[in-house]
Amino acid sequence: MAARNVRTERHAEQPQAEQLGVVGTLDERQWSAQTLTLALQQATTGLGGLGALVHRRDSATGCLRLAAASGLLHETAETWAVLPTVQDVAPTRAMRCGGYVWVGGDSLGIGAGGTAALPLPGADGPVGVLSVLTAGSAEPDDEQQSFLGAIAAWAAARLEGLPGMAPGLTSAAGSERTVRMGELTAALAEAVTTRDVVQAVAEHVLPPFRADGLVVWLIECGRLDVVGAAGYPQEFLNLVDRLPLTRTTPVTDVLGTGTPRFIGSLAEYGRRYPTMKSVAEASPRNAWAFLPMIASGRSIGSCVVSFTLERVFSDEERTLLTALSGLVGQALERARLYDVEHARAQELQRGLLPRELPRLPVACAAARYLPAGRGEEVGGDWYDLIPLSGGRVAMVIGDVMGHGITEAATMGRLRTAVRTLADLDLPPDELIGHLNDLVSDLGDDFYATCLYAVFDPTTRTCTLCLAGHPPPVIVHPDGTVLCPHLTADPPLGAAEPPFEIHELHLPEESLLVLCTDGLVESATRDVDHGLAQLRRILAQAVPRIPHLWSGCQGDDVERLEDLCDTVVSALLPAREQTDDDAALFIAHTRGIAADDVATCDLPDDPRAAGQARKYVRKQLAIWGLDDLTVTTELLVSELVGNVIRHAKGPMRLRLLRSRFLICEVYDGSLSTPRIRHTSYTDEGGRGLQLVAALSRRWGARYLHDGKCLWTEQSLPADDNAKRALG
Repeated sequence: MAARNVRTERHAEQPQAEQLGVVGTLDERQWSAQTLTLALQQATTGLGGLGALVHRRDSATGCLRLAAASGLLHETAETWAVLPTVQDVAPTRAMRCGGYVWVGGDSLGIGAGGTAALPLPGADGPVGVLSVLTAGSAEPDDEQQSFLGAIAAWAAARLEGLPGMAPGLTSAAGSERTVRMGELTAALAEAVTTRDVVQAVAEHVLPPFRADGLVVWLIECGRLDVVGAAGYPQEFLNLVDRLPLTRTTPVTDVLGTGTPRFIGSLAEYGRRYPTMKSVAEASPRNAWAFLPMIASGRSIGSCVVSFTLERVFSDEERTLLTALSGLVGQALERARLYDVEHARAQELQRGLLPRELPRLPVACAAARYLPAGRGEEVGGDWYDLIPLSGGRVAMVIGDVMGHGITEAATMGRLRTAVRTLADLDLPPDELIGHLNDLVSDLGDDFYATCLYAVFDPTTRTCTLCLAGHPPPVIVHPDGTVLCPHLTADPPLGAAEPPFEIHELHLPEESLLVLCTDGLVESATRDVDHGLAQLRRILAQAVPRIPHLWSGCQGDDVERLEDLCDTVVSALLPAREQTDDDAALFIAHTRGIAADDVATCDLPDDPRAAGQARKYVRKQLAIWGLDDLTVTTELLVSELVGNVIRHAKGPMRLRLLRSRFLICEVYDGSLSTPRIRHTSYTDEGGRGLQLVAALSRRWGARYLHDGKCLWTEQSLPADDNAKRALG
């Protein structure tokens, strides 16, 4: 029967000390699970225990029946599920004598040094027993025993609904403080960061003790760093920050001895620490409780609770504040680990996403990445803006299914692959096809969505592919907001080529808005409704941004950043309500002016090189780029000569003046140009070596009816500066 009434969480793969379960009571009356949990947590922490139990006295039989346990596996707790009064163990001894009992030894076989037990006081005698299995072989000291009594009295009052406490165990003020300790325990359990822990202490500890100051230090690299405070001006905190551990201060004293220091007046402070008197006088406080924070058996830092008025600390206050330091120490240790992992996660995300998007004459962009809720703060959403040959630009946004380090690593692989494939000037459908193969090779559990678009500023055409991704939203200069109805292929990893190509014409100076589904989809709205809301937000926000369409290009990014903030705050006002990552990418596109593009058809014979050089001299003179004439003539001669020798016509020369001077030679062949290794005696084969030496970069891209050989040259500094200013 006892076994049937024990209900604990069973996780055999976890360490024993990590188990926590509130088990069922044995009669129709139910004790509060929350109170039992808080009592077990506080008692275990205050005595440095491996586990704790609460038994309830069965009024009919007088035996003790297990009500709750923490730190114990199911089989272990079951051993003490029902304890007859005559059984000689710590809980029954405490019940028989009506007071505190300590029994040495490992009663339950969990490696404990002993068991401390104390009755839960009731109006007509003990109603149960609180027991703690301690780690060490030494009996708990007086302060720990007093703290255990405070917890037992508080728990009994809450569980039995008694109006007061049993005499002699704790005062009414102590009861209030112990209740606050229970609230603090709950708040610390929810605290994630160091800042959360400090805030919890400030809210739940300072008021009941009528304290008005708090400073928390952590040991870092041989010094004490202030990681949080309340009630102190920044000027004073600067005085006590980064304290060397070798300096004699009350903080280093409590760390060295592991014993709290209670100083009730400025005069007492000066007598104990004369070298620190000036610091004490600069403080707006006149009484202090310096408390060591110990976690995993070592000192990790210290906290001071301070008071404006001088005071004498009672034994009860000393006991509770000492127990407080143990609770806070463990919470800060967890929080510090989280902060470290959080910082690593943020660094990982920063390394995977572009640190800064390039500002190009034909496109500049701003973006936002918002991880799902709290936690690792990394995920699988990414975006990028990639310069391509011919003044074109690629824009990509994607979303790896899931959230966490694994998804972030997959995202990094995909982003690297996109960059590599984009440098090969692959069309969108071929690039998406290669990404699909990559994701498929990762396994059946990996999927990703992606939108890859290429914007050609000479035709203002945007060519794109959708692999399970939301379509783009386009904002025209007149304020019109459109979301074209495009058919999306299945996500990467689930799709089969070929992928459908979509072409959109973007009016001059349009905005292209890309996002992942985490921005527009939630538990309360589907993707279609989310996209409709995004369109409404853009329609309202864009007209309010001054000079968005006609301002200097250098200010575009700042205006786009403001627009990103507006969209995110409107669509995701409460980040904690979403469990998906979200990314937003907004690009401002510009076409290349007609007078910055020059095209010339060339004959398919050796005369083409001469005509090309003549055309270059004429056009560069018009553009005022005479300094580049000689180099460009050489480049054009080699590119045209390569076509005559190794390819076929028709040939066409195109010059573009953009961020660079771009020279393109088109032909009707799909042959691949390669740089050859030549010896001193070879009479040819050095043409492309010369092209590589004279140009900033060069390459080839393939079209449906041929290819294009291209080169880029840097413009003179003054001309480039003028073009950057728009």
